[in-house]
Amino acid sequence: MNLEPLLEHVEPVGQIPPVDRWDPQQVGEMDLIIVADGRWIHEGTVIGRPRLVRLLSTLLRREQDGHHYLVTPVEKQRIQVKDRPFVIVDAELEGDSWWLTTNVGDRLCLGNAHRLKVSETPDGVVVPEVDIRFGLSARLGRNVFYRLVEVGEQRTTDTGCIELGLTSGGVWQPLGELPGDASGEAS
Repeated sequence: MNLEPLLEHVEPVGQIPPVDRWDPQQVGEMDLIIVADGRWIHEGTVIGRPRLVRLLSTLLRREQDGHHYLVTPVEKQRIQVKDRPFVIVDAELEGDSWWLTTNVGDRLCLGNAHRLKVSETPDGVVVPEVDIRFGLSARLGRNVFYRLVEVGEQRTTDTGCIELGLTSGGVWQPLGELPGDASGEAS
């Protein structure tokens, strides 16, 4: 499928379009896969134009059926996402808050609106993710994860587990549980 017809009804803008409010009647499926490392593959070929990937990312939403769709005012195309559609590629501490940047250029502040949560990848590895928009989330890239682990602190949860995390914007952000119990003994 040619991507041009899908994009002809979209103006390239700096803001995220209101894809959550669009309800197109024309629905289909296209051969587009977002793999776990953040690459977008259309009909077997990696999309190498970052501006095109960014534009497409602004048209993406995840619906209640669990599937991901590229949406315009007139058309909705189901695509495949192997894990999460975005990857966090950078983290910067500004004041008391951590700012995260995705592989498609989104920048968000960890806090009440954007919280880390720990979940499993399709390979069974436990890695934090953060909600971005429209039901979409981003996994922490390995380099960002290790950077945050280096500055993380330990806390004991209500259930007695030792959790590693950090505070951003006054909100605890979990990075994962550590082996052992609250007394520091390994299990």
